[in-house]
Amino acid sequence: MSGYAEHILIIDLGSQVTQLIARRVREAGVFSEVVPPRLSAEDIRARAPKAVILSGGPASVTDAESPTVDPALFELGLPILGICYGEQLMCQSLGGRVAKGDTREFGRAYVEVVDECPLTEGVWQRGESHQVWMSHGDRVEALPEGFRVIARTDGAPYAAIAHEEKRLYAVQFHPEVVHTPDGEKLIENFTHRVAGCRGGWNMASFKEEAIAKVRAQVGDKRVLCAVSGGVDSSVVAALLHEAIGEQLTCIFVDTGMLRKDEAKQVDDLFRGHFNIPLISVDASTRFLGLLEGVTDPEVKRKTIGKTFIDVFEEEAKKVGGADFLAQGTLYPDVIESVSFHGGPSATIKSHHNVGGLPARMNMQLVEPVRELFKDEVRALGIELGMPEAMVWRHPFPGPGLAIRVPGEITREKLDILRAADAIYIEEIRNAGLYAAIWQAFAVLLPVKTVGVMGDARTYEHVCAIRAVTSTDGMTADYYHFDHSFLSRVANRIINEVRGINRVVYDITSKPPGTIEWE
Repeated sequence: MSGYAEHILIIDLGSQVTQLIARRVREAGVFSEVVPPRLSAEDIRARAPKAVILSGGPASVTDAESPTVDPALFELGLPILGICYGEQLMCQSLGGRVAKGDTREFGRAYVEVVDECPLTEGVWQRGESHQVWMSHGDRVEALPEGFRVIARTDGAPYAAIAHEEKRLYAVQFHPEVVHTPDGEKLIENFTHRVAGCRGGWNMASFKEEAIAKVRAQVGDKRVLCAVSGGVDSSVVAALLHEAIGEQLTCIFVDTGMLRKDEAKQVDDLFRGHFNIPLISVDASTRFLGLLEGVTDPEVKRKTIGKTFIDVFEEEAKKVGGADFLAQGTLYPDVIESVSFHGGPSATIKSHHNVGGLPARMNMQLVEPVRELFKDEVRALGIELGMPEAMVWRHPFPGPGLAIRVPGEITREKLDILRAADAIYIEEIRNAGLYAAIWQAFAVLLPVKTVGVMGDARTYEHVCAIRAVTSTDGMTADYYHFDHSFLSRVANRIINEVRGINRVVYDITSKPPGTIEWE
């Protein structure tokens, strides 16, 4: 339960872009929460939302096993917006008729606006045509009593519908995606004009509420926080320090698989900038010893995760232990665990605790940013006074460079990769491209090639470089560098890093969850 006086529930019916609905509502200044369809109407009433949104989904409402909601939801008197499958479910639940369409509509379409309502006020006017994004096979063929059509297409005669008296609205298209140019405004109309939200949710208000929640949860007890140098754990540590001060102790474990100068940067931020108590542990020899001869990527991940917990536990005992462990769980992790598909997140944020926290640690979790998306965490970092260079750092995986060295990991390979990666990132910064890229990194491939450098033959590693654009880390496309940039990076790496004689650029686009290499 959110605890925010003004919030909207989004019932996830299986859409791959449900997360985008939540983001659009928050961009309108209203807190949003994604919930599963199994909630009863009474559960929803108890949460006291200002409104409810029904997401899209891949199923067909005409199938017996398709996801549904408690029919009593529509009798609560709450404003409800149905999107795509959500429109079809709303219509079928209220006595309308849905059938499989003769043709499917996928991609860009243009709606003809035939009437106006609060959902479209100030955005669409009668007689206009507007681009939307469709993704449906079934379609509504008969409206429930009291509804009227607002917009239509050839493939969807009820592309937008309204029942003002009951404050029920629905659209066949997806207003949450960027391919519906007016979608953001339509969602804001729903949150403000229909649901009556004022829209005061922002990072300043979130920070104050989060600090109050931490103080109430922790009391006078001690909290340990594992920091990695990444944005999430750093923001959590800064927030906790502002909330509970000296009750917080941060532990930084150098696994030997960090980026160049990362340990020093963490020390400077925590001790120098924030004056936060920090314990630094160089456990690189231990980690690399356990990884010797290991080539399977999943075994590497689990070995690193288990060893991290072991080292962390040992250091925790040295400082007398604590009652709470702070973690940088983000909202996409939470959404995964409550989605219609029942995502595999029994272990949330598992890069430091693969397999879950051991019961022997006997600590409760503090997860102050579990309600935020990645970009919101960055905004919170700015609100907390963190240096912008730290807040806008590219994401770095928990296993570190281990998943950027396919095959066996050695100290020599890591040193070679660190040097190449540092040159690559330096050139990206010099070109003014760092902020335009979600994540960029180098990979040391498990192959060597013969080359000629000067008058000598070489037999050295191949380095791959990768850069992707993304908004939330869920999907990504490769960044389109010009050839002069790639040539400059390749020349520098080959000339300055002994051990590499060839550089290639990975131009693979990645689906959800596979931005990293391994």
